[in-house]
Amino acid sequence: MFALSLFLLLLSVQCSWAQEDPLLPFFEHLDPEHKVQLKWGFDEVQGTILFELTVNTNGWVGFGFSPKGGMTGADVVIGGVGPDGIYFTDRHAGGNSVPVVDQQQNYKLLSLTESDGKTVMKFQRSIDSCDKDDLPITDLPMKLIYAYGETDDITYHSNQRGTKVLNLLKYMPDVKPPNSSFFDITMVNFTVPAKQTHYHCKVLKAPAFDLKQHIYRIEPVIENHDLLHHLLLYRCPATVTEPTEAECYTGADAQCMEVVAVWGVGGGVAGLPIGGNVGDFFYRLEVHYNNPNKSAGRVDSSGLRFYHTSELRQHDAAVLMTGLAVGPGYAIPPVAKSFLTYGMCDTANIPKVLEKPNDLQVFSAMMHTHLAGRKVRVGHFRGGEQIDILVADENYDFEYQEVTNFGKTKTMKLDDKLLVECTYNTENRDTLTWGGFPTTDEMCLAFLFYYPAMNLSSCTSFPDLKSLQSAMGATDLNSWLDIMFTKTWNDETINEYQQTLKSIDQFISIVNSVNNASSYKGTLPDLKVIPPAPCISGCVTRSLAVLSLLTCLAVQWASF
Repeated sequence: MFALSLFLLLLSVQCSWAQEDPLLPFFEHLDPEHKVQLKWGFDEVQGTILFELTVNTNGWVGFGFSPKGGMTGADVVIGGVGPDGIYFTDRHAGGNSVPVVDQQQNYKLLSLTESDGKTVMKFQRSIDSCDKDDLPITDLPMKLIYAYGETDDITYHSNQRGTKVLNLLKYMPDVKPPNSSFFDITMVNFTVPAKQTHYHCKVLKAPAFDLKQHIYRIEPVIENHDLLHHLLLYRCPATVTEPTEAECYTGADAQCMEVVAVWGVGGGVAGLPIGGNVGDFFYRLEVHYNNPNKSAGRVDSSGLRFYHTSELRQHDAAVLMTGLAVGPGYAIPPVAKSFLTYGMCDTANIPKVLEKPNDLQVFSAMMHTHLAGRKVRVGHFRGGEQIDILVADENYDFEYQEVTNFGKTKTMKLDDKLLVECTYNTENRDTLTWGGFPTTDEMCLAFLFYYPAMNLSSCTSFPDLKSLQSAMGATDLNSWLDIMFTKTWNDETINEYQQTLKSIDQFISIVNSVNNASSYKGTLPDLKVIPPAPCISGCVTRSLAVLSLLTCLAVQWASF
């Protein structure tokens, strides 16, 4: 029913725009001011995707795709209507400078007009491009970038630019159900301490409603973008009955560990639908302030906005924290070009903490590390074999953290395992990086959005530190610390330590909403990278189709 609802939702959106242009069924504003809008549609059989970009300007317009959300490595097109007529070029960017024109032009301009203060550029390209200067369009969310100028002189765009993450091939639009409203849970005039990292927590009860409500969308309310690293909202157990506000993990707030909403720096969406009677529980708002300049006197009232409706959905949804448990004793060596860490979730543990467990239908995820993180992958295992990469970000950037919408649900059966793999780069560090909450420490987490909701908090693992100490020749914690601090770290010793961390026993745990836990010792599987499909341009796809038809006719002719 849920998948059918998504299909009907997409179908209704396509039908609502069918009279305007059936080839461009999808639509999004790329900027908050609604000056830049994108329409698109695609043909997977032909292997092509069609775009129409409309920008409120009489100057040049640019649009493209970026590995990390900035200019470096971006694949862009720039066009406009100048004094000498229409111009349109396929380009690529090496950094923060005017993009270079590609030797091979793989974008096809269909129309370009300028009137009433708007420039409309309609163009087409293949979904998979074999040009080294073009980025392939995948069925995962991509970082779209745009920029424009007031004239046709292609120079620096100033603040007339932006980034938005969209899944072009598996798009699911936002909807506003009837009988909807919203409420905010925020800090109120909180003076941010003059220190680099501070976690502030506020425990409060959500508004009460006469009828059961479903929260269908959550958005960040950000007052100081330069200070916020992330926002988390946790549901508290019934034992928490009083509101509090203090530095996190110093009092009763530590009991509230069931994640229900997530937002990270650079993200535009805090979460996806959760359900339940929100007024029956206390919640903990956790705000991670990152104040590298240690500025004093900064006041903040950031938080989350919750849109809710009495039109109930079939399922309640929830968030499950997976990956490497955050705790003392986990170290990442310095000067590492690529260091891998792992955290495992074993759903076979779920029946040990819940009376009525069920399979998880996972539809979104948010991956999370701190400053040293470069890649995050989540592998899916069943029956001892890897069956999928559930989600991956091969170009993770601390400044661009987003909820990744799968565009379809992926079933995690009870007894399935997930392995979260994080890649770090510490080449610019000369000391150990520890696992922990500060931004200069590290995490390796994947928050999974799933339905139907279960009373779960986390599903993680952590290395058995005694096994680690023994494997490294230490007799106790102090001698292990001495080894770690005095070791000469180079490619050989870093790789040896990485292999040791992965091969030793791990404590694999599941925790429910009231902090009842179950754990066992186990080992980690090997994660395989699933290779991408061969690159085929649109014209090659058509050639293969013709060749297939000719082959079929030849077989039929030979049968006579």
